[in-house]
Amino acid sequence: MVIIVVIRIIHQTPFHILFDDVVKNVCMNCAEANQIDIVDYLGSLGYQPAKIKNQDYWYLSPLRKEKKPSFKVNRKFNVWFDFGTGNGGNLTDLGILYNNCNVKELLLKIETTFSFHLQKATVQQPSAKSQNPQKALEPLIKVIAAKPLSHPLLCSYLDRRKIPLEIANKYCRQVDFEMYDKKYFAIGFENNSGGYELRNEYFKGSSSPKDVTEISFSGAKRIAVFEGFFSFLSYLVINQKKNHPLPNFDKSSLYKNYKDLNEHLINNNIQQKSSLNLGRHF
Repeated sequence: MVIIVVIRIIHQTPFHILFDDVVKNVCMNCAEANQIDIVDYLGSLGYQPAKIKNQDYWYLSPLRKEKKPSFKVNRKFNVWFDFGTGNGGNLTDLGILYNNCNVKELLLKIETTFSFHLQKATVQQPSAKSQNPQKALEPLIKVIAAKPLSHPLLCSYLDRRKIPLEIANKYCRQVDFEMYDKKYFAIGFENNSGGYELRNEYFKGSSSPKDVTEISFSGAKRIAVFEGFFSFLSYLVINQKKNHPLPNFDKSSLYKNYKDLNEHLINNNIQQKSSLNLGRHF
C-alpha cells in the first residue's frame, strides 16, 4: 500500500508561536497580557467576528454554545462582554474562563502563544501585496536537528490526541528549529523533498521545501490519501491490528460529525478498537 499525505495549512498570522526551550519561565504579567488585542486573541483560538460595527466586534460566544452572536468585544477599550451570561472584563478574565485555568497557567499559555505578537513591531511584516503569510513564514524556519520524540510536552500533546508514542515515533521526529532568531521544537513529519510539517499544541507550520509524503508498504496495490499527518496517524491507531486494510470506496462518512479523523478518534476513544474499515480519501 502506498500512502500519500498531503498537508494543507492556513495561517491567520505569521506570528503564531510554539513551545520553546524556556517555556517554563513565564516572564509575562497580567498588565502585559491585557495589552494584547482581544480580537487577535480570539483569532488565535479560531474565532472570527460574525459582524463588526465601528469598534464593536460581535461573536458567537466562545464560552458557550449559541446560534446568534451575543458576545461583544470593544476594540477601542480592549474589553469584552457576554450578554448571555452577564460576564465581561479584560483579556485575562476571558482567558481564565475559556481555558478553565488559574492566572499562572493562563500567563504561560499566552506567553508561549503571543511572544511574537508582543515583538511584532520590531519584525518586518509582509506588505499587503506580498506573498501570503505561509509563503512569508516558510523561509524563516531553519531546521537544526531531528531526533526521536521524547520531550514531555510533545508526548503529552500526542497523548491528548490519542496517538501512541510508539506509532508516532515510526513516522515523525522531534524537530529543533530556529525562527526569528529563536529556537523552538515541534513534532515533525518529513516530506519527499526533506522539508517538515511542524506541529505542537500552539503552532502549525512547515519548513521548506513543501511536498507530499509517500509511505509504501510491501505488496500494496492501493493508494490511501490523507490531508494531514495526524489523520494518517489516527488511521494507523484505529487499524493497528488490521494491517492497514483499505476498501474500494470513500469512507469519510464514518466521521462526518467531526472535522477530521483525529477528532473522531479522540471523541470516540477507539484507539484500542480495530473494527473500523476506512476508505482511501480523508
